[in-house]
Amino acid sequence: MEGVSSTAPSSSSSPPRRAGAKATHEALRHATDVCRECPIGEHATQSVIGEGSMRARLMLVGEQPGDQEDLQGHPFVGPAGRLLQRALDELGWQRERLYLTNAVKHFKFELRGKRRMHKTPGQREAEACLHWLESEVRLVRPRAFVALGATAARSLLGRPLSVMQLRGQWLDSRFGLPMLVTLHPSALLRGDPQRRESAWDAWLRDLSAASGWVEEGA
Repeated sequence: MEGVSSTAPSSSSSPPRRAGAKATHEALRHATDVCRECPIGEHATQSVIGEGSMRARLMLVGEQPGDQEDLQGHPFVGPAGRLLQRALDELGWQRERLYLTNAVKHFKFELRGKRRMHKTPGQREAEACLHWLESEVRLVRPRAFVALGATAARSLLGRPLSVMQLRGQWLDSRFGLPMLVTLHPSALLRGDPQRRESAWDAWLRDLSAASGWVEEGA
């Protein structure tokens, strides 16, 4: 059902912390690293699993690792990640209270000279990676999602959608949890420089709708 409530539940409904979460997360990291269920993993440096609180109420999901994420092994550490961090700072969200991940765990790219240029994962590639995202959801047990971009939104929703038409809105995800739809930060980096300030303000307004899910985080 579209248009679900964005009101966060009381802290008493937060799930208890489970023993062994870190060990399970490390096992998941290893399993994704050796995954070859689609061709992307064969060419990537390593998989990039999500990071953050193992009892985060809010899970932010992007598309896939970028060049720097692939090299460093951590999500959202490249140019788009730095823009996301700026947004978190302005919103007063502590990154350690969140869980940040991507729908696809390996970096898909094409070579242009010596540069590795981002290439959007195909539907089948995202579907092959879906069970890893499901594993993260079962491990962290978030109470809501922020879908950053179309690939993330499709993986969380289970069907294609127009991010530009639905941005800033809450939808029911395939996991039965509310999902806020907005742009991936890389979209702002690619946008018209003359409209960058207004695009930034609009993006912050989108994200701010999820603030209630951060206040009682881990």
